[in-house]
Amino acid sequence: MVSQVEYKRKFLVVIDETEECDRALTFAAWRVKRTGGTVVLMTVIPQPEFIGLGVEDVLRAEAVEEAERNLDRRMARIKEIGEVRAESVIREGNGPEQIERVIDKDHDIAILVLAASKSPEGPGPLVTHFAARANVLPIPLTIVPGRMSDEEVIAIC
Repeated sequence: MVSQVEYKRKFLVVIDETEECDRALTFAAWRVKRTGGTVVLMTVIPQPEFIGLGVEDVLRAEAVEEAERNLDRRMARIKEIGEVRAESVIREGNGPEQIERVIDKDHDIAILVLAASKSPEGPGPLVTHFAARANVLPIPLTIVPGRMSDEEVIAIC
């Protein structure tokens, strides 16, 4: 059993280019502000296809650079909220697989926070994937409706 002193609850938020990921980030950051812990911002970049002559290395470097810029923008949003501890993770490969690996590796991650898409086609691929696997995830899954405003999200934190 882990003692209260050693345990540091972390909220894992997947960061991408979607508007709804900001809802998940807002939820996690305000929960951490009010209850303690850390927000972990995670981006998964696709593994470049083999093209040859080192082109995939250039593509990988560009993808990492873009991911870092995206994470920096989200870290700036967290700083605006106030005293919220945050860290970031970049992985390469299949999104759901990499997310599950990070959860398995970091035992302080206690909650996966995703936001559902506003699209009429469905909640989005990550929400669909993890909702279907919620019974085997070792942590709770929180799904924030993408249609909520920041003010509505903050009100429920």
